[in-house]
Amino acid sequence: MKIIGLLGGMSWQSTIEYYRLINDAVKARLGGFHSAKIVLYSVDFSPLEAMMRADNWTDAAQLLGQAALRVQAGGADCLLLCTNTFHIVAQEIQECLSIPMIHIADATAEKIKTSAMHKVGLLGTNSTMEGDFYKGRVVHQHNLEVYIPSPSDRDIVHQVIFDELVKGKINPDSRREYQRIIETLADQGAEAVILGCTEISLLIKPADSPLPTFDTTELHALAAVDFALADIQRTYG
Repeated sequence: MKIIGLLGGMSWQSTIEYYRLINDAVKARLGGFHSAKIVLYSVDFSPLEAMMRADNWTDAAQLLGQAALRVQAGGADCLLLCTNTFHIVAQEIQECLSIPMIHIADATAEKIKTSAMHKVGLLGTNSTMEGDFYKGRVVHQHNLEVYIPSPSDRDIVHQVIFDELVKGKINPDSRREYQRIIETLADQGAEAVILGCTEISLLIKPADSPLPTFDTTELHALAAVDFALADIQRTYG
């Protein structure tokens, strides 16, 4: 089994989910007392959140690159950056490393392509919904059609993430707002919705959504398990 490297803390609420999902998947696939081999480095989110608000991605890339090197030094065979938004500096982080980084947008898009769906809505932080680093990758590298909410609804989605979800607050009123926003994406033609922030699945479960959901946290975690168990599955599967 290969060692999965997690660079988390953005926020720690969703990093917990990564750890649980990866171990649950390894247990399900290998049985017995098996669990995942994981190296986890969790950052202090406060300085990174300030860098994001200041659009200071240079310093964010430097901080995360140094943290990623700590994960690699711990023996990891791959790296997961446990956040969608900070994949804006994924290339800079990968350039620091000699191990592969599993990109969260690729893990999500590959799963979507196995379905019959090609038109998807995208929810996340403003950076994720508006920036080309995520939406553009899904569109241009994976040939999917992506819809995002209106500017006012994007602000609602973003505000709920930072004012509530990263602080562990689950608000039924916010769930209803997200459901309304997902319905507007369906009206635009979306066949499903990408939960493009690793905290959104804490608020929106599949049963809560008017559209089928693609949970980036779960799909990213499962892609790491595929990587970690590939040799075992070839030998024993």
